[in-house]
Formats: sequence, C-alpha cells, structure tokens
Amino acid sequence: MKKVVIGLAMVLALMVAAPLAAAVMIVVVSSPAAGEELKAQECQSGSTVATGPWRAPTAQKYVITSGFGHRTSPGGGIGSTYHEGVDIAMLPKPGSVLAAAAGTVKVAGPYSGLGNAVVLDNGSGVSTTYGHMAKLDAKIKVGSKVTIGQRLGLEGSTGNSTGNHLHFGVTENGKYINPVPFMSQHGAPLNGQRVAPPPPKKTPPGDPGGEGGIGFPLPPPGKPRKASLHNPPIVIPSAIKAFYVKAAKHYKLPWTLLAGIGMEETSHGFNLGVSSAGAQGLMQFMPSTWATYGVDGDGDGKADIDNNADSIMTAANYLTKLGVTTGGAAGVKRAIFGYNHAQWYVNDVLYYAAKYGGGTVQGDPTECGTGKGNGNPDLPPLKSKRVKKLLTWAKNHLGDNYVMGANGPHTWDCSSFASAAYRQIGITMPRTAQVQQKWLASGNGFRVSPSDAKPGDLIFFDSYLGPNAIGHVEMVFNPATHQAIGAQNPKIGVAMTDYSHDMKNKHIFQVWRVGDIADSGKHTM
Repeated sequence: MKKVVIGLAMVLALMVAAPLAAAVMIVVVSSPAAGEELKAQECQSGSTVATGPWRAPTAQKYVITSGFGHRTSPGGGIGSTYHEGVDIAMLPKPGSVLAAAAGTVKVAGPYSGLGNAVVLDNGSGVSTTYGHMAKLDAKIKVGSKVTIGQRLGLEGSTGNSTGNHLHFGVTENGKYINPVPFMSQHGAPLNGQRVAPPPPKKTPPGDPGGEGGIGFPLPPPGKPRKASLHNPPIVIPSAIKAFYVKAAKHYKLPWTLLAGIGMEETSHGFNLGVSSAGAQGLMQFMPSTWATYGVDGDGDGKADIDNNADSIMTAANYLTKLGVTTGGAAGVKRAIFGYNHAQWYVNDVLYYAAKYGGGTVQGDPTECGTGKGNGNPDLPPLKSKRVKKLLTWAKNHLGDNYVMGANGPHTWDCSSFASAAYRQIGITMPRTAQVQQKWLASGNGFRVSPSDAKPGDLIFFDSYLGPNAIGHVEMVFNPATHQAIGAQNPKIGVAMTDYSHDMKNKHIFQVWRVGDIADSGKHTM
C-alpha cells in the first residue's frame, strides 16, 4: 500500500462542504426531545473473547453490586466509606477468580478487611487487587508469576463482607482508580458478559495480519439425530480429505465441518448419485443453487457440479455465505440448517464433525444481527466536532505498532484501533470488524456509496478470513484522495493508506457512516 500523510485541516475543511442532499437529510430527521440523546443499539449478550493484555476477572456472567467511591458502610454500619474498587457478583453462583492481566503476586492471603486476597503487580505502575475469596489456589504464592486469565481462587465472602462477591481494585502509581473506565480503555469492559478463553493468536501464513476476538469451537451435536445413529463415520479417502482441507483453509472453516457434510450427504463420494430431489455431486447441490454459488475448486477454470474439488469448495463458499463464521454456535447451526432444512441434519453433521476431530471456527461469537441492509439512513451523521476529535486522536497515533489481538495504548490491530478512536467520542463498538459492520447495520449507522464517503466513515473489506467475511476495518481520512487511516499490518503499523486498489479489487468493500449516537455502554466489545 502507498503510505501517505495529509494535513488534518484539509480533511476537516471537506466536512463543511457536504452535498446539499446530505444537509437536507439532516433537516428532515426527527430530533429527539430536549435533553434526550439517540442511544446506540446493543448487540445480543453472549460470550466475548479475551484478547490483548487485559480481560474481566471472571469467565462467568456477573453483575456489579457496588461501585467505586463513597458508599454506605457495608453491613449496615454507621456513616460511609470510600470503596477502592468495584464489587462483582458472579452468576448463577460463585466461580473462579481470574487474573485480569499478567503479573507478579505481591500479596496472597489475609489482607485487612478484604479477607483472602491477591494483589498483582501488573507492571508499568499498575496493580490489581482481588478480595473476599473463599480460598486461594495453591500455586498462588508471593513472588510467583501469573498469566492473564490464570485462576487465583474462588469467589467468597471472607473479611468485611456481607455476601459472596469479588472486590476488584486497580491502582495506578500507588493510587486507587475507578476500574470501570480503566478496563474499558484497555479493551476489557466490565459489562457483565462471559469471557471465553483467548483463541490462539496466529496469523495465517502469507497473510499480512488479523485481529483479536476471533475464534470459537464447533458446537456439539444435539437431538434429534438420524443417519448418524446407524451410520458411523468412515475413513476419508486421502484425495477427498485434501479437498476438504484446501477448501477449509481458503474459507477459514474447520475441515471437519466439511467432512461432516460430506459424510452425511454421500459418505465422501462412495454413494454418488442424483437424489430424488435432483441434488448432485459429492456435497449434493441443486443445480439452481449451484448456478449461484458454484466455484472452481481445482483451478481448471470451470465450476463443475460433479467435480469433487469444485463440490467441496462450493460447500465451503455456501456455508460462509449462510453466516457460519458469525454468531457463535447459533450461527453455525443456522448455516447448516440453511444447507438442508432439518434439525436432525444439523445434529448429524455436527456429530460427524466431532468424530473427525471438531475444531475452531475463525469467526466472532457475538450476535449482532445479519449485517444485511443499509442500516438506518434517518440517523443524523456525526457532528463535525466529534469527527475532528476522533481523527485528531487517530492521527496522533500514526506510527503505532500492529499486533494481532492488541488493545493499545500504542499497539493495535485493525478493529481495536477503530473502536478506540470511536471511544474518544463516547461510542463503544464491538471488538471485531465483521461485528462492527453488523452493529452499524442493526441501527447504529448507515451504508453510503464509496463515492460519497466522508472523513470518519468506516471502511470494511475481506481479508485474512476469506472472501465472504469482513476481516479488516479502517477510517476514511480524506475521501477526495481516497486516504484512510488505521492499523494496517505488522510491517507498517498504524498508517495512512490509499484505499483505491481495495475499492476495485476486494470481494467485499463497504463504507459505513456512524450515526450521531450516544453510547449506551452495554454492548459487546
């Protein structure tokens, strides 16, 4: 990519020269009542993924029962106390307390009114405190090193406590600070959601980079099942397995999922024939479906419904078009159901996939709509002062490093950089690029033509996740010269680039405008 730096003043001048049509659109929008703000639409709750150097101190759902600062004395005491942290109650019952970041154990045991507690030195002048635990893990000793997410102990009610909860505190340079904004700024908001273990942070060979928050396991089979009850999985012929692996690598799927469909449909080609409904080939496609989704899997220049390589590659294409990589387990099941409309079919395929080894789907588990449609075009666009603030912040971070899964403050991946920029103006977006687009489509923004792009708009296109999934995001900086700013890849980090080539050559290329919304503070990151 061509690296270009351009003056912010020139960009901001463009914002006041908006087309008349855009100005008219703003005029006709129904304004909220006095004192009322447009609120962000939230993503569906579910498991987020631990990425970067910080995470919530539990893997369970939870609620914050007491905040930071002055409060009534616990247990009905007279007067007030200054609460040097937040109280977290895990749901539905007490669970494991986890290290919010890697560090060295400074305290492990009885600690004043916090009962059984752990204090970690997390480096750079930051330490975290975990209090009121029922017991500590045996490995947690003063001086020992812990990793992010390592179990410290069990939530309890020791010390000055009136019920099971975790006291979680953060100090910076020896001073207690409010953990809520601190954790949000470090990419790990205390929003009450479950946090899954971090997936392996590996960049596929040959690809420039990726983003954090990616990966969830194939769901287990449920009931009812049908064919798999009496047809056990057979050994896959080596040539057929090679086609499964190739297609899975291209579309970023577990090859075992394709093998599950191949086993269910034709026993990997041993039972080839046209079905009673007219489906053909190893993966059994109707000719009408093939006409839309058929792809060339062996590189001979044509998509042949009876060619095994083409059939398997088309199955991977079709599944990703059906959304198999988004929405976690529910998204996988919906996609398989879309392949063949029967619940027993879904469970058969998942049963076979599990028997062949299961695997991880390279996608985001967050539910946030389908991503289809053009969003809410009645939303007013961001005010110019908000655009100026987010672009000024972004420009000040030119030259920062790129690391997959990083959340700042000077190291990012593409989506964490975009979401951090928008946090500067009080808007919290989901963690990954593909769910950020779905979040916008669900009512937080609206899609615009690339030719109508304005500074601050978000550009989404396919990247390392395959041709049918959004894998990269950056912000429009100067639409007149097609300049965008973002965390690009490990070689150039945060840089200004020309998006003209991507606009012409990417399979997916979308530009979205964030509405002038107020952050609800509750959606997934």
